[in-house]
Amino acid sequence: MIQLYITIGVMALKATIFKADLQIADMDRHYYQEHALTLARHPSETDERMMVRLLAFARHASAALVFGKGLSDAEEPDLWAKDLTGAIDLWIEVGQPDEKRILKACGRAAQVVVYSYSSTSHIWWNQISSRVARARNLTVINIAAASSEALTGFAQRNMQLQCTIQDAQIWLSANGQTVEVEFSVSNS
Repeated sequence: MIQLYITIGVMALKATIFKADLQIADMDRHYYQEHALTLARHPSETDERMMVRLLAFARHASAALVFGKGLSDAEEPDLWAKDLTGAIDLWIEVGQPDEKRILKACGRAAQVVVYSYSSTSHIWWNQISSRVARARNLTVINIAAASSEALTGFAQRNMQLQCTIQDAQIWLSANGQTVEVEFSVSNS
């Protein structure tokens, strides 16, 4: 008896690599650094989401902050910072995660920040806020849809970006254009 095995090759879509030279002047935290970043954009990720991830990096930049596997791994956030013992100091999600994911993150990290963006962000937060109210270490940053859409215009395979943060206001600049990022903050 002859057995015939047919293997059907499924090509996995690969991440698109973006490079960003990011200059940060955060006057609120007295943090002034340049970062040469490599971002892997998952095939299902939009330029808008990737730029919000980059914005989240700029706002929380530190020597310990790194990009996680994000969409590629359900166990990792989009960004995180760990202390020298491996404990998670900061867990950052981008988008509109469900309450289970948020509460799990709040149990694992000292601080959890969700960067929500889109015209439906307020609806999402109104639906989920009462269910995550017990999480005292959660902050939700709702980026105005116009701001996140404007940031999309900066998405290029090689980016030169400047981020200025002063008095809780954020400006991101590239190619002679500046976007003032409008956002609101909610704590559970």
